Amino acid sequence: MATEGSKLAVLAAFFANLTIAVAKFVAAALTGSAAMLAEGFHSVADTGNQALLLYGMRAARRPADPEHPFGWGKESYFWSFMVAVMLFAGGAVLSFRRGIEALREPHEVESLTVAFVVLGVALVIEAASFTVAARQFARAKGTRSWWRAVRESKDAPIVVVLLEDSAAVTGLLIALVGTGLVAITGNIVFDGIASLLIGVLLAVVAVFLATETKALLIGEAASRADRALIRGSLLSMAEVESVGRLLTMQLGPHDILVNVEIDLRDGLSGDEVEQVIVQAEDLIRRVLPDVKHLFVEVRDRERG
Repeated sequence: MATEGSKLAVLAAFFANLTIAVAKFVAAALTGSAAMLAEGFHSVADTGNQALLLYGMRAARRPADPEHPFGWGKESYFWSFMVAVMLFAGGAVLSFRRGIEALREPHEVESLTVAFVVLGVALVIEAASFTVAARQFARAKGTRSWWRAVRESKDAPIVVVLLEDSAAVTGLLIALVGTGLVAITGNIVFDGIASLLIGVLLAVVAVFLATETKALLIGEAASRADRALIRGSLLSMAEVESVGRLLTMQLGPHDILVNVEIDLRDGLSGDEVEQVIVQAEDLIRRVLPDVKHLFVEVRDRERG
């Protein structure tokens, strides 16, 4: 998935959430709706999250230096993890708190028409932002299911935006239903319940994102498909008899570290061995451009 595509999705989400946050807080002030205020907190959290993602993507492009010989690619994973933390603290917790307050000390929700208009407009904007993210993600998922593609993706920023936008659309639908039930029944308890449900939704998404990004942050291997591609490419060389230990680490969305051992056929001279190693490195980089750090070693058969 192209980095520019990920950046486009993050920028679209940033401006969408910034606009919606302002509208929601104005509507919350006019209506006194707990669900609307919870949605306002959600949009503020999302806006800050997109800013963190943009910073992480920019920081990850810094060149390697003596203190960071493999580059800064994991910056994007760190800030994606922080987004999950912020989504929980800035969205889920505040929504829970506001919902509990609304149930304990209920107050009348006013100007429901304003609430419906703002929620409707916000839903359209969030749906447009989600469409941008979904299109960018669909380009890389191939024939895999959406769930499998999300679990296997190494591009944390686009996954974060995709799931945040999904949660945003779902949260708006919950707020609409809650506000609608208040309008129909006159029972403002539904407003507090809607706020609690939005909190549950945000907490689930935050925990999932934290789990996925943590795996990448601490050092997750390249995908099975990429590892199979490396092995297959090496075995296609006539001089290579077998592939031994293959160690990989995802250093960034498009940055893979590879260390692989190969067994060569007997009878090769020292110069021929060196040539085979160079050819192997060229082949791996050609079939898998994301490999930025590559170490090919000939296995010592006596050592095993």
